[in-house]
Amino acid sequence: MLRKVLKIGLGLSLVTSTLLAEIEKKDLKIGFIALTDCAPIVIAKEKGFFSKYGLNVDVEKEGGGWPGIQQKVINGEYDFSHALAGMPIAATLGINGNAHLQAVLSLDYNGNGITYGNKIIKEMKKYGMDDKKRPLGSEALKMYIDAKHKAEGDKYQPLNFGMVHPVSTHNYELRYWMATSGIKPDEDTTIKPFPPPTMPSNLIAGNIEGYCVGEPWNERIVMTNKGSTLVTNYDIWNNNPEKVLQTRADFVDKYPETTKAVIKAIIEAQMWLDASWENRKEAAKILSKPNYVKAPVNVLEKSMIGTFQYLKGQESEPNPMFNVFANYYASYPFYSHGMWFITQMYRWGQIDKAVNMKEVIEKVYRPDLFAEAAKEVGYSLPPSPWKIDGIDEYNKFMDGKVYDPNKAIDYIYSFEVTNPKVSKEDLLKENNWTVETKQPEYVCPYGPAGCADPKFVTK
Repeated sequence: MLRKVLKIGLGLSLVTSTLLAEIEKKDLKIGFIALTDCAPIVIAKEKGFFSKYGLNVDVEKEGGGWPGIQQKVINGEYDFSHALAGMPIAATLGINGNAHLQAVLSLDYNGNGITYGNKIIKEMKKYGMDDKKRPLGSEALKMYIDAKHKAEGDKYQPLNFGMVHPVSTHNYELRYWMATSGIKPDEDTTIKPFPPPTMPSNLIAGNIEGYCVGEPWNERIVMTNKGSTLVTNYDIWNNNPEKVLQTRADFVDKYPETTKAVIKAIIEAQMWLDASWENRKEAAKILSKPNYVKAPVNVLEKSMIGTFQYLKGQESEPNPMFNVFANYYASYPFYSHGMWFITQMYRWGQIDKAVNMKEVIEKVYRPDLFAEAAKEVGYSLPPSPWKIDGIDEYNKFMDGKVYDPNKAIDYIYSFEVTNPKVSKEDLLKENNWTVETKQPEYVCPYGPAGCADPKFVTK
């Protein structure tokens, strides 16, 4: 028996030694922005998942906003970073930096809100806005803007709103929400980028009427009674991709085992985050520290533990899917999700040439790398990296639109409010391809956190 135990121990020792030997680069620096959805990176550090895989990781808070974090990934100061899902795509296309970056995993679903100040909310209520409606549309804002146009005529002053970056989900979500009622974001409003932690102060100072941002910067305003969150991005698009872990393509090529180890550590952190609401409470305490998000625990818990407080002076509402980190394939970098961001770049005139969207997204998103790592940590995989959104119970758009990657070009031009700089004909010429889509089932195999209903939790 002793010989057997020694043999097993020696075997494990050899496995560990082999694992450590395969790590090409042990000392790493990963950048993040002070938002709750940096949680998988922070938890991988704090709960020992990085060290489990032989990594010594310096997790560094970036003070220069998303442009700062992007530049530091491009120049190699950060090996990996917390990133907006559109950032590695845009950089690879040369419209946000100019470097071949890759998204090796998805960090989460949902997590954003659109928050408006008391002044404009008062005006919208004059036009019948019911701020308790879920999801709440932008019709009252449209009526207010129309009245403002009529009153000001040629001297119309566009309303000012904030978002975090031109290729951010926040920019596209704010525009999507506005456009559902016919608002033209580039004519009726001015949308400016601000670093996420500065959104509340800019709203209070009157520089903007409202903004779209991740947590905890919506609840900060709500809890000071300076405004309310009217809609979350879950309300706009159920279980939409939010952040990714990005790195340079040449880093992946040079350090494949390091990359795999990082992916495994973060997947395990994501599974830990969705394993229980108690884990989420512990995560909120960790994130509250000055070197991380630096926000009060009670503010972080407003969105992290299955609730969300939309309205000032009101009780929090159940919102279990506001943050999803591992369940329902939230870690998986779907090609179709990545391509949706390209459709929005075209819709809002950010790309001025026709590109093969399938080729681009297959250069940037890496479900192949993810799948290899996921199998080694027991993370289940969806049936395909391509899926259709807008047709299943938990991936609906608020306006009823269906996004099929095989009809991505038609999708861009199907909106009443759209402003592409490239013709539909030119885009169709470059995109003569089809993909096989398969719909994943709604599953919660890792725990109750992030699940819509307990009946979906796999025991």
